[in-house]
Amino acid sequence: MAKATDTPMMVQYHQIKDLYPDAFLFYRLGDFYELFEEDAIKGAKILELTLTSRNKNSENPVPMAGIPYHAASNYIDILVDAGYKVAIVEQMEDPATAKGMVKRDVVQLITPGTKLAGQKGDGKTNNFLAAVVHDNSGLAPVKKGAAPRPYALAYIDLSTGELKATFLATAAEVMDELGALEVKEVVLAKEEDLKAAELAKLVGEKGLVVSFQGPAQPSATLTYLTKDLKDVLGQAVTGLLLQYLFDTQKRSLDHIMPVQSYERQAYLVFNQVSRVNLDLVENARTKQKAGSLFALLDETKTAMGGRLLKQWLIKPLKNLKDIQARQDVLAAFTDDFFTRGTVQDQLKYVYDLERLAAKAALGTLNAKDMVQLKKSLQAVPALQAALMGTSADPILQALGEDLDPVSDLADLIEKALVEDPPVSVRDGELIKTGYDDLVDSYKQALTDNQDWLANYQEEERQATGIPTLKVKYNKNFGYFIEVTKANLGKLEEGRYTRKQTLINAERFTTVALKEHEDLIFAAQTKRYDREYELFLAIRRQVKEQMHRLQHLAHDLAKIDVLAALADVAEERHFVRPRFHQDGSRAVRIVQGRHPVVESLLGAGEYVANDVTFPQDQFIQLVTGPNMAGKSTYMRQIAIIVILAQMGAFVPAESAELPIFDQIFTRIGANDDLVAGRSTFMVEMAEANLALQNATAQSLILFDELGRGTATYDGMALAQAIIEYLAKHLHATTVFATHYHELTALSEAYPAIENVHVGAKLSEDGRLHFLHQVQPGAADRSYGIQVAALAGLPSPLLKNAEGILAELEKSGAGQVEVAETIAEESNQAANHSEKRAFTGMAQDLPLFEIAEAKPEGQSLTADQKAILDKLQQTNLNKLTPLDALNLLYQLQEMEENHGENS
Repeated sequence: MAKATDTPMMVQYHQIKDLYPDAFLFYRLGDFYELFEEDAIKGAKILELTLTSRNKNSENPVPMAGIPYHAASNYIDILVDAGYKVAIVEQMEDPATAKGMVKRDVVQLITPGTKLAGQKGDGKTNNFLAAVVHDNSGLAPVKKGAAPRPYALAYIDLSTGELKATFLATAAEVMDELGALEVKEVVLAKEEDLKAAELAKLVGEKGLVVSFQGPAQPSATLTYLTKDLKDVLGQAVTGLLLQYLFDTQKRSLDHIMPVQSYERQAYLVFNQVSRVNLDLVENARTKQKAGSLFALLDETKTAMGGRLLKQWLIKPLKNLKDIQARQDVLAAFTDDFFTRGTVQDQLKYVYDLERLAAKAALGTLNAKDMVQLKKSLQAVPALQAALMGTSADPILQALGEDLDPVSDLADLIEKALVEDPPVSVRDGELIKTGYDDLVDSYKQALTDNQDWLANYQEEERQATGIPTLKVKYNKNFGYFIEVTKANLGKLEEGRYTRKQTLINAERFTTVALKEHEDLIFAAQTKRYDREYELFLAIRRQVKEQMHRLQHLAHDLAKIDVLAALADVAEERHFVRPRFHQDGSRAVRIVQGRHPVVESLLGAGEYVANDVTFPQDQFIQLVTGPNMAGKSTYMRQIAIIVILAQMGAFVPAESAELPIFDQIFTRIGANDDLVAGRSTFMVEMAEANLALQNATAQSLILFDELGRGTATYDGMALAQAIIEYLAKHLHATTVFATHYHELTALSEAYPAIENVHVGAKLSEDGRLHFLHQVQPGAADRSYGIQVAALAGLPSPLLKNAEGILAELEKSGAGQVEVAETIAEESNQAANHSEKRAFTGMAQDLPLFEIAEAKPEGQSLTADQKAILDKLQQTNLNKLTPLDALNLLYQLQEMEENHGENS
């Protein structure tokens, strides 16, 4: 807000700053962008700038920090990557002709979601901006028999123009979709609304930038971009997103494609937890691409191919026809090594066509970008010829026939622009000789100038008798005659006009030289203006062909991904999976492998495993020691399913699979302290997500459920969850556990199969992992042996062995329980059947209280009181202090009993 003491410039600054309070204001002053006040103080710290002040001698100097305008992009990137917004304030009129304060205004607002280049220049990463609205008026479409989906989400990558929208049922689904897309910024409606406030809180907690936008203004552009959306809510969220872009970018956005609506349930669904647990796009430990499935698969040659591969990976398909269409192309590429090689060789010359087309629309395409566009287009004919070769597969030939090389545009750029133009498009040297007669005439004038200067220099040497006289040029002084001081005495008085004095020479000019200079400068200026004019005309023609370029970019990206997947399949011995078409839920994977783990091991070191789920046996209980490979076995199943449903080949000798609808994972031990959730609470929440949402077509991976609480609590929960899965969900489930007692469940439930990861002890007591999944339950957990491998002290390990022996001797953990199995019937009321199994875990007391008394004698009243006290005590809720108090009370009761007897 402006102050009474502000100068006219600071008044203008505050007027603009009030409109953009949440952004750094880069205020243009001459050759610098200036930051003032709080922006300067904060910006100087983040950007490591020198903090100075304006009006230093005033009572209240204004903090100030400056950035050279030509280096501003680097500083803007730093701020935006850190989650800030930057408003660029430019001079809107020529300072030389302006009256009073030079008019200034914001020409662009750069935000984390509207930044055109990926962070750290990563061309294979999309930068998505999203908008979310909640339906408060019942406008959301509801399909017959489906649950309401009151949330609408739209997202866009401004650098490519890709625009999509979908509907979601819950705020949790919204947050998960934002996580899957790696959205950086979320736009919400300005109207005060409880749901919007809740969303803003959730989004903020995830570290995303929240922006608010008023309602969309009707326009022809908005109507065109939303023409394929028939529902009001979809139009509202897309309009909100687009209006935010119109208001912040303040320039042509003609590259944005009409919105595409998609159904989240049309893809294999898995949440952010599963993406992290499976290391799909980054390694969960390092947060880097290396060590992820994406890194293993990414043999793409283009940036747009890399982006598409990541999209396929996080959104595998559910439609069998679409999956098989990808598989067919992949198989053709795998079988035709030479065609694939030629295609990939040409793809290496293809730059990021999607973003080049967007730059043309945004008006930021420079001459070097134009040359990249030309080289990209020139690579397409050879690529197309390889696909359409007579020896190529008909599927590949069809891919080639669909390509539009946009050769007319390549020919135009080849004819017009030089091969190595400067970055600036206003400094000339852009247009080839022969393209434009006027430019050629200016070039000729400049060429003739060299001859004229050479002749003039020779004439002056002859006239003055000074053989070392030179006619020279520099940017500061233009053209001049230079004479050394030793020869100044030879000059005729008044022949030259002095221009500059140097230590060893004097510089002069003449009327003739000045007139020639004016002619040359005029020709130079006109040439630069004409070249700039021609360049803009070429850029307009590129923009006119933008949709052809976008279509070509999409086709090349798809070819790039499928060729890359074929490379991976051939190099790593992947096979084409088959899908059941009869509704079978059976899973048969022969010698399946975890591709990322396998890639990190030496040749032949990875132990492959079969995975078999018959139609009527859908739960595997996996036991075995830590480090033996249970988690790897579980993860490899999920990765094989994801690869198969994204249309890729899989790491196995063969695979027969159903189409899964969702994947749920509960792997690892993580807390969420920020949200106030312990490790066990996170574990239960993730388990609950699967139990509430899974269907018989889902895949569930549960690793060590129940370990975060007391032994019997954990065992009871684990057993109850397994029984719930067996009786109600029927989802394909892998349940790894150290609770060996649970393996007895297979006797009661035919759907459950026991398998274990093999291990054996050598004669010297050392544990050796076989990494082989075998039928049946493991004989033991080998926990002490694994601890020995970790290097724990020998005395400690010996003590542990002794304690274990005592526990096993006393039968600890080996309990017999009566399990109640509810048999449900539509014809009659529910009834229960009791069965006894060794090792079942129920809600057991810590120890049994028996009525120990001498034979033939009954318990006294005091003895019964002590036993009743014990029986009524809930040990699970007992604190250490409560336990001491209880012991004290029991001791007093025993002493009283002794006195009474």
